[in-house]
Amino acid sequence: MRLSSIFTIAGTFVLSAIVCWVAAGFAVTVIEDNSRGGVRAALDREGLTWTEVDSDGLQVFLGGTAPSEAKRFNALSVAGGVVDAARVIDQMLIEDSAVLAPPRFSIEILRNGSGISLIGLIPAETDREAFLKDVHAAASGDEVADLLDSADYPVADSWEPSLNYALRALKSLPRAKISVAAGQVSVTTMADSPEEKQELEEQLGRRVSSDVKVSLNISAPRPVITPFTLRFLIEDGTAQFDACSADTEEARLSILTAARAAGLQGDVDCVIGLGVPTPQWGRAGELAIAALAKLGGGSVTFADADISLLAAQGTEEALFDDVVGRLQSDLPEVFALHAILPPPDDDSAPVIPEFTVTLSPEGLVQLRGKVGSDRMRDTVDSFARARFASGSVYTQVRVAEGLPEVWPVRVLTGLETLSYLSNGAVTVTPTSLSVSGNTGRKDASAQIAGLLAEKLSEAEKFDIDVTYREKLDPIASIPTPEECIAMIAEIQSERKINFEPGGTAIDSSGAAIMDDIAEVLEKCGDLRIEIGGHTDSQGRETMNEQLSQQRANSVLEALRERRVLTSGFTAKGYGESQPIADNDTEEGREQNRRIEFKVISEVEGSEEQTTLEADTEAGQTDAETENSETDEGAGDEQN
Repeated sequence: MRLSSIFTIAGTFVLSAIVCWVAAGFAVTVIEDNSRGGVRAALDREGLTWTEVDSDGLQVFLGGTAPSEAKRFNALSVAGGVVDAARVIDQMLIEDSAVLAPPRFSIEILRNGSGISLIGLIPAETDREAFLKDVHAAASGDEVADLLDSADYPVADSWEPSLNYALRALKSLPRAKISVAAGQVSVTTMADSPEEKQELEEQLGRRVSSDVKVSLNISAPRPVITPFTLRFLIEDGTAQFDACSADTEEARLSILTAARAAGLQGDVDCVIGLGVPTPQWGRAGELAIAALAKLGGGSVTFADADISLLAAQGTEEALFDDVVGRLQSDLPEVFALHAILPPPDDDSAPVIPEFTVTLSPEGLVQLRGKVGSDRMRDTVDSFARARFASGSVYTQVRVAEGLPEVWPVRVLTGLETLSYLSNGAVTVTPTSLSVSGNTGRKDASAQIAGLLAEKLSEAEKFDIDVTYREKLDPIASIPTPEECIAMIAEIQSERKINFEPGGTAIDSSGAAIMDDIAEVLEKCGDLRIEIGGHTDSQGRETMNEQLSQQRANSVLEALRERRVLTSGFTAKGYGESQPIADNDTEEGREQNRRIEFKVISEVEGSEEQTTLEADTEAGQTDAETENSETDEGAGDEQN
């Protein structure tokens, strides 16, 4: 009895243990399945299908290969949102990264009054020491802060041309930000005037390699216009501006709109500047131009807040009174209007005195007409010689009585206006002053109008007929490098640079063609040009190369003798390596014996010999050439 009880109790415990073990195993399985399924579903919703999920009790294991570290972290975050993050075991791998892309090499060059700062990343293959030496040379004694890092990665071929261009720009810009990258250079700077801005754009736009894209952002302060001038005329049905100034783009638009409504045709340059007497300048200009249009002719001149309206001769007095009265009431209070209706012609009027000064295209100045005294005659002559070349002034002025008191001022003002022209004439009478001619300055008409409005009284009439000629503009008339080469090619198409047989000296007929080529190059300014010498295939290849080099050097020296700026020129001999015709015929050989001019791009320039190196090499080979020519004999005579 006692034994049975023991077995019964033991069996009960064993059975309970078995049941508990089965129940625990079932619960663990349920927990594992739920955890694994929940995490799997959440990862799939996020698109993380590459993950592998497993569970062991309360722990959840994440496996698989993650495309990136960010994806791995994302998977851990998603799993941690389903189960306790402490239960998530990371067994994921990271996919091997592809070959790392090289970093973007770039330099920011910042220059101001305190020095130059270099910031950025440069390739290890860049000659850092030489680059810094060039920067120090451009700094002209200013401090240079080197904050550059370097990395050993491949770099594009356009990196060096971009860096060279940036160095050239740095030399001419005392204040600038220059951003350099492979194939790209961005220049941000400020000019002191619109003229300097145009000159910088021309300068920085030249000698740019075809592999480099240049972005120029040059700002110029608005010009100070003194006096602030506007002059509009309607003569013989034709409307035009002699001067147009505005303080804002809105004022400029309103003035031009009114002018076009009055009959103005074509494009007009209305300068936006500083010095306006009132913010209502645009409104006043619009009203005055509209009033002149109603009168049908005449002129209206603004000099700061003073307005002179001169009606055309023959204008009806009633119309004049009505238009002027309306304008007077509509103008802002700050403006003072002086309106004039000229009297009808009087055939019995006396002869009008006149003073005329002319400026020829060659720079000769001739003074004719009347002045009030010998002292005034000397003053006019001295003033003209001070304004123009002293030896080019010819005075044929007569002293006369009865001239107006303002005559000296009018004469000297007329002389001063002529200095804005390249050639032309000024005619002064007691009631009018006319200026006509050609100029290379775009703003000449506006400058003349401002000067006359300031110097002459409101009641006096002046006419300006000045034409801008691009060929007279010292900046706009400079031909491009390609145009220069084309002009030289045109000269060579008619005549040829020939040399003494078998020698390197230009023959007697070559002086004239070299004079013409030098004249073209003097107009072209600073260029990088290669003078290439070529021969036919007769004789030894080495000898032909030496001969072509010496002939190219002879052409370079001939240009120097003619005072051509040759600092950017390179002489190179190609020998027989670049024929343009068949060397088997005499005609073909004649064509192959030639001198060629071409523009050197930045990439080519970095590989070319300098002129000094070419001259040195030529000097070293002269003795060899003289010794070899004897051996070559007739084979080289035609080269």
